[in-house]
Amino acid sequence: MNSASTATTTTTTNVPSDAPAHCPGTQSEDAGKASACAGCPNQQLCSTGPKGPDPAIALVKEKLADVRNKLLVLSGKGGVGKSTVTALLSRAMAHRNPEQNFGVLDIDICGPSQPRVLGVLGEQVHQSGSGWSPVYIEDNLSLMSIGFLLGSPDDAIIWRGPKKNGMIRQFLTEVDWGQLDYLLLDTPPGTSDEHLSATTFLKGTEGAWGAILVTTPQEVALLDVRKEISFCKKLAIPVAGVVENMSGFVCPKCTTESTIFPARTGGAEQMCTEMEVPYLGKLPLDPRLTKCCDEGKDFITEFPSSPAVKALDEIVTKVQQFFDQAKNQQ
Repeated sequence: MNSASTATTTTTTNVPSDAPAHCPGTQSEDAGKASACAGCPNQQLCSTGPKGPDPAIALVKEKLADVRNKLLVLSGKGGVGKSTVTALLSRAMAHRNPEQNFGVLDIDICGPSQPRVLGVLGEQVHQSGSGWSPVYIEDNLSLMSIGFLLGSPDDAIIWRGPKKNGMIRQFLTEVDWGQLDYLLLDTPPGTSDEHLSATTFLKGTEGAWGAILVTTPQEVALLDVRKEISFCKKLAIPVAGVVENMSGFVCPKCTTESTIFPARTGGAEQMCTEMEVPYLGKLPLDPRLTKCCDEGKDFITEFPSSPAVKALDEIVTKVQQFFDQAKNQQ
């Protein structure tokens, strides 16, 4: 992307949604002072707020200097299995590449599910002079989540956007990941504060980065995922591809396949063709996977012959090819 289009994207993200036309942006020296600011509800806040780039961007760049690849797992729709796909991808990549190191960062602040899915619910993080130490799932797979900081799994996080953003900033600047080959970020549904914060911080880091999007076949999910693809394009987030989760049900006993969520408009594959993004593949439903997620077990080692595991292996290959190509283009 050329510098002109990058500048346009950055400016857009600094303009409040309720700002008037010709808003100079919150980071401009004219914020709150330009003629276009007259009558704006944000005028006083903009005129007194700090100007220039967030100093945390440089700190994140320094802290993640040893993280080679960053992968955002996104979905505009809740309930499509995004956290499950994140856990499956991280475990599959860690199994396939035992000589490499992998990390999962759960930035779904209000619904942190990775501690349960990855089998470390109830663990606590420890803090040292170098920062928080993530919780290790395997020798080469670690996890950080706000779930480790709660007094009880039933505690609710009732925070507005700025506090969520502060927590994400803290995760990216104070967790001692060490050297990682891949850091996977499990995000909440939508295109809101958490996504903007993560994107702003990751853009300034070394190495390759990108996103995969998770959907289910039915149109009600695809409508929201289309918005997520548009979000990625507007913010210049490289898209590794789309995973169609819960695509059919394969009975674990008789291996008969049934369609649970019919793709009446061609499903994710047709959507990818229309929106010009890569299609990574389908993951079928498997009731044994749900049981493993609830119990925190490794589905890949428990049921290696499952059709879902075979489909996952092909998706992992395509994701790694995306990052290999990104590395060659740098």
